[in-house]
Amino acid sequence: MRRLLVTGAGGMLGRDLLTVLDLRPDLSVTATTRAELDVTDPEAVRAAVTGHDLVINSAAWTDVDGAETQEAAATAVNGDAVAHLADACAATGARMIQVSTDYVFRGDGTSPYQEDAVPSPVNAYGRSKLAGERAVTRLLPDTGYIVRTAWLYGEHGPNFVATMLRLAGERAQLDVVDDQRGQPTWSYALAEQLVALADAALAGRAPAGPYHGTASGETTWYGLAREVFALRGLDPDRVRPTTSDRFRRPAPRPSYSVLGHERWKEAGLQPLSDWRSTLAQKLARSAAPAPEDLSDRAEHHLDVQPQ
Repeated sequence: MRRLLVTGAGGMLGRDLLTVLDLRPDLSVTATTRAELDVTDPEAVRAAVTGHDLVINSAAWTDVDGAETQEAAATAVNGDAVAHLADACAATGARMIQVSTDYVFRGDGTSPYQEDAVPSPVNAYGRSKLAGERAVTRLLPDTGYIVRTAWLYGEHGPNFVATMLRLAGERAQLDVVDDQRGQPTWSYALAEQLVALADAALAGRAPAGPYHGTASGETTWYGLAREVFALRGLDPDRVRPTTSDRFRRPAPRPSYSVLGHERWKEAGLQPLSDWRSTLAQKLARSAAPAPEDLSDRAEHHLDVQPQ
């Protein structure tokens, strides 16, 4: 029986990973939360990794704006800790899947960033995640996998889709940015893809290196918000477009975060489905009732700038 270690198991993606892995009795899974494993402690990491065949690291510093003033702290989690995990995997013979981000790219492109595109992050968060990528590449050139994702939403923890569903019941109108393009990605679908990659890696079918774990297609935050409203039977015209320059944030955001998915075929896997279909699946699984329609209360509106 293969043994997997999942770090960051208390987060949105980590919890979905455990749900997916619960369906796999052929795998023995160890899950650690931040309280159970300090990934910045190399000795604790080595002890945790020992005896496992593959590590999926979903532990991360995710406060993008906070990283601008605390870059060393962000890098300790997103860079140095990843190096500790990769070093432990190299010492014990385990493979490793590192979850990374679209923010390693500059985000000023006009066509999807392919897996071999040259990283050039524009903020501290992106630099911290790139440090982790480089550690995996350096220490696990043949057994390290990097899966970049973006615009994650899911059942657990704060995220844009959950915010839209909440605000739909509180505000008659929402102004949402329409000048950032990306790929809304359901965390549960990503978890399934990561487990499929783990299978391929353990079977020796997946070449090491970067993969892009985002939904297919592309939209803006404004487009995503309208789709959320439409799928819940609400008037999408309650969502109005605005621009990023109306918001001042410590960390600059990429304006174009669309990623290409060519490498999945090398592992014998299909990329994630279109963002609309996975969003519909997610909302169909949600037990929450549709928010009250407040379209006749136009005196209330809110500007929304995603994380």
